[in-house]
Parts: sequence; C-alpha cells; structure tokens
Amino acid sequence: MFDIEKGLANLLRYIDMAPEKSGVYRMISEHDEILYVGKAKNIKKRITAYSHIEKLPLRLQQMVAQIVRMEFIVVDNEARALLVENELIKKYKPRYNILLKDDKTFPHLMIDILSAYPSLRKYRGSRNSKNKYFGPFASVLAVNSVLDVLQKAFLLRSCRDNVFKNRTRPCLMYQIKRCSAPCVGKISEEDYRKLVNEAVDFLEGKNTLIQNNLKMQMKSASDNLDYEKALILRDRIKALTNIQSKQNVEYANIKSADVIALVKNKNLICIQVFFIRSGQNCGNVPYFPLQAEEATDGETLEAFLSSFYSGQVVPKEIIISMQLENKEFLEQALGTKIVVAKKGNKAFLVKMAEENAKEAIDRKLAMISTVKDNLKDFAETFKLSKIPERIEVYDNSHNQGSYAVGAMVVATQEGFDKKNYRKFNIKNTVETRDDFAMMQEVLKRRFAKMTSENKPDVILLDGGRGQLNAVHDILQEFDLTGITIIAISKGPERNAGKEFYHVLGQDSFALEYRSPLAFYLQNLRDEAHRFAIGTHRQKRAKSMLVSRLDEIEGIGAKRKRDLLGHFGSVEAISQAKVKDLQKVSGISKKTAEKIYNYFHN
Repeated sequence: MFDIEKGLANLLRYIDMAPEKSGVYRMISEHDEILYVGKAKNIKKRITAYSHIEKLPLRLQQMVAQIVRMEFIVVDNEARALLVENELIKKYKPRYNILLKDDKTFPHLMIDILSAYPSLRKYRGSRNSKNKYFGPFASVLAVNSVLDVLQKAFLLRSCRDNVFKNRTRPCLMYQIKRCSAPCVGKISEEDYRKLVNEAVDFLEGKNTLIQNNLKMQMKSASDNLDYEKALILRDRIKALTNIQSKQNVEYANIKSADVIALVKNKNLICIQVFFIRSGQNCGNVPYFPLQAEEATDGETLEAFLSSFYSGQVVPKEIIISMQLENKEFLEQALGTKIVVAKKGNKAFLVKMAEENAKEAIDRKLAMISTVKDNLKDFAETFKLSKIPERIEVYDNSHNQGSYAVGAMVVATQEGFDKKNYRKFNIKNTVETRDDFAMMQEVLKRRFAKMTSENKPDVILLDGGRGQLNAVHDILQEFDLTGITIIAISKGPERNAGKEFYHVLGQDSFALEYRSPLAFYLQNLRDEAHRFAIGTHRQKRAKSMLVSRLDEIEGIGAKRKRDLLGHFGSVEAISQAKVKDLQKVSGISKKTAEKIYNYFHN
C-alpha cells in the first residue's frame, strides 16, 4: 500500500527548494523509478498544485504517495522546457505520464528552390532551410495524389539530381506530359523558373491568379495558331481545376492549420488530427494515447500536443474543441496560435474530426474483439495457462545460405506491434545453409536480451518438429516458464489452411480447415515471412550493388564511400560520364576512365 502522508511530506519538502523558473521536474520513487516528468513556466507554482491532494484524481494521488525525491532542470524558456520534457518521457516512459505510442514523421512535398532546375518530389525527414516544403500529408497515398496532379499542372521534374545530370534524351515523364524535360534543354532555365514559381504560389494557396494567367496564355497561343502549346496549357488548367473541385468550402480559406479532436468510448481514447494546408485537406490520422484512461480530457490533449509537436512542424494554427489549462504556455512553447472553435467553419471541422475519431474507435474495438476471440480460442486449443498478451513469430530467409537474415514480428491483443519487430543478421552459424542452426542463433540472441517487460507468452516458429526441438535445445539455459513454443509446418501439398502444429510433449495436429483460428495463425506466419523476405532482399540488393564497385581496381573503401555519397547509387555511377566522375574528390581522370570502362565494356 502507498503511504499518502509520507509522499505528501516528501513533496512539500521539495516545494520549499523548487525554483520559480521555467523548466522540467521529475518525481522519483524509492526504487529510483521515474514516476512522472512534467514541464512548467514556474516549477514551484506547478508542483504546489500537487499538494492539494483532495483535488487530485485517484491516479495522481497514488503518484504523490510514491514520491521520495524530486529533480529539477531549469531552462531558458517554454520551448526548451517542452523539448527536454519530451526527451525524458521518451527515455524513461514514466507510468503516470500519458504516452504517445506512434511518433512517426509524415511525408511532405519538397522543392529544392536554389537549384538551377528545381525538382518537385516526396520527402520525409529533417528539413533544410535551402528547400521549400509543403505538408505534412497524412499518408504516402495522400502525397502521391497531390504530386500526380502537380506534375500534370506544372511539368516539374521529379527525378534525382544524379539521374537528371546524366540524361541524354527525355524520359517517359516527358512523353506523358508530366515533365518539361529540362534535362535535355526542352525548356529554358527562365521558363522553367516560371513554372517553379507558379507551383510554389499554388502550394501557398494563390491558385486563382495562376489559372487566370494560364487562360490568357492559352488564348494567346491559340490566336497565334500554336495549337500544341495551347493543348498543353489546357491540360494544365484542367489539372488545377480538378484540385479545386475537390476543395471543401469549410477549409478553403485556411492556410495552415491542424484540426484536433478527442473522443472517449469504452476505455479507449482517440485523438484525430486533420492536416489542412493552403485550403486543401492533406489527410487525417487517428492516435490512441497510452496510460490516459484516468486522466481528464484536457490533461490528455495537453500531453498529446506536447508530445506530437516535439517531432512535427507546427502549423500557424491549431484548432481544438476544449479549453486547456496551460493553453498560453503551449502557445509560447510551440510558437503558434491555439484556437478553441465554438462556431462557424472551424467548429464544423472540429465536429468532423470528432466523428472520424468515433469511427476510428469503433473500428479498433471491432478489431480488438476479433483478435481477443481468436486468442481465447488459441489458448483453449493449445492448452495455454492464460490468453496470450505477446506472441513472437520467427522466420529466416536466405539464398542458398547467402545474405541470411532472421526476422521477429510481435502480435498483441491489439494486433501487430510493428515498433517491436526485430531483424537479425545471421553471422555466427557454422553452416549457413542449416535452417535449424540459423533459428537457434536468432532465438539465443533474442533471449539474451529478454526482460520481464518483453517476455513472450508464445513463440511461433515457421518449421516442423525438428525446428521445434532445435529451439528447445538451445534455450535450455534460459527461463522458459510461462512460454509455449509452437512450430507450424506446411500441410499436404503445402496448401494454406492445412498446416500442422507441433508442441513439445504433444502429438502434432491440424486445425479445422478455414477456421477463424487457422486464418489468424496463417496471418501471423505470413507476416513474419513477409518481413523476413523484405529484410533479406534489402540486404542482398545492397550487397550486390556495392560489390560491383569492389571489383574495380583502385577503388577502396574511401573512394567507394565518396562515389556513393556524390552520386547516391551504383546505378547512377554506372551511367556517369568520365568528366562527371572526375568531380568526385580523389577521383583522377585515369581512375574515372577505369570506372567508366568497367561499366561500359
């Protein structure tokens, strides 16, 4: 049991010494566990609020009861406090902090504006001040859809620089009227720059002016009997009109905003984010924060905003549906305006986000229900002591022993947990064509890093009884208590649905053909196979490409690294001319000729 009086006494002791400045505080238990990480404009004032025990929810009362000591980090401003807080939360994952499980980056459109002939292409990663970025887009599908239309409307190249510099004739994109072919001089640098400027204006929401200019140009070309140019301009106008026809009036005047709504249902919390840029909906994404069941809606949303925007570009405006206690702090920390929508178009958008959040919860509940039914059936069929919470599925992939890799996928009661997937480069096996030895190496390396937090309930192997016995033999030195190891092998004629299942001490058996449980286990095995094959192909492709450079006399590790850094790929190096190869540091004319002759003889 927790001692609330003792914890409160410890809290009060640290309140007396707390700084009255911006910063981050940590609450720590007697076992040196980080209970909670928080930020504040005034640390002393913020932690004083925790001393009013009667006003705290049960979750925070339990937290205060466990406090033994506190630590403080003073920073310059709110933005720095936000950054430090998120770094510590990601590092320690405190049990009383609301956690954002998915911290992925989103795709953008990028124009390398300072190039002589800038390209328009998809981009994901850190930003460079020399380029222009537009987005984010909620998915690759969303960014591809916009990129497709922009290529028709503005005819900008999308190829990489190394390909662009080595073209000798127009590519297919020019033939299908999605590029103006600056690579071979089909358009002047001045005219191409005009296309770039028009594309930038369009992505910044100045599309009406662009269309009017295009209409005037089309009429002029037609009057001058230049019908080919008039047709190209007509197609560009149609592409722009197609985008405008898909715009909703509700967000047509919004330049840069994220619309965020929170919905609770049956112990699930969903936060839906809509990205709106230059009057266009760039897609939406649902999030399901962890450890938020007992928190208030406002506390959950504040924690989400802090975590989400620590890794994303902040829009000019964040539109939400509820007042936040620390709204002013977040605005200063994020450098944006947070708008609580009560009426008008913005309230309509929040309502739309709420509806999407409700639908996302319904889909997740349906999925969880289906998975739990399968897991319950799984536990009964395989005589497990409990319904499994973590299943690890293993598979190997190699090409007659070469480029051997192992793969582990993880399934939970909420579906596949892709953040916990693991790849293994198989390297210590004496006979690399021995599948048993490969699986033994993978499992031994995995179990060497097993903790109580990541201990599986079930291990599913792609293989037969021999594979099962080999894995049991190698894992004898580890604690297998509570872990069931199952091997799944192909059935008669290798038909899906007729697999045999093998468990130590039991007779092998098959499940009912096309039963829900059989489909579920096939899906687990197929996901591991997909992941293993993909990992193997990446390793093989990289090795095969780089090995071509290894065959050239005089190309050592440094020159190989410099060549790949300059051109980006072996394929681009193979297409480069001698004068282009000489531009690489350390590559003389003689060496350049050697490289050129290797690829062209």
